[in-house]
Amino acid sequence: MKIVPNKSVFLVAFTQIVIFILSFIFYGEISIVSYINISFYISLALLLSFLLIFTIQSGFYDAISKSFNFTQSLKTNKRKFEDIPGLSQLVTIDKKPFLFYAIVNGILMLIALVVYYVLLA
Repeated sequence: MKIVPNKSVFLVAFTQIVIFILSFIFYGEISIVSYINISFYISLALLLSFLLIFTIQSGFYDAISKSFNFTQSLKTNKRKFEDIPGLSQLVTIDKKPFLFYAIVNGILMLIALVVYYVLLA
């Protein structure tokens, strides 16, 4: 996967702007503590999205999804269990950008945390 520098910088800047907007909406001000809190949630959401896609693409849910699909299609059409595609074959989302942006936002959050504890506390 190629991460285009302009696109990456734009998306990191976009997530930072979203963090500042959410900080202002939920806390009524933009402070370093509110930045740390909101960026933690954003990084966590991106990391959990990466882990969910990774788990799906590893084939963990294939048997469950094939079984549900097979039981629902028993009345309408006669398909074999082997002919039903697994969930890992259907989900083709690239998971690497989720991890990349979670790590970048997490590092920025840790920098803000260090600044808070070293300079302000």
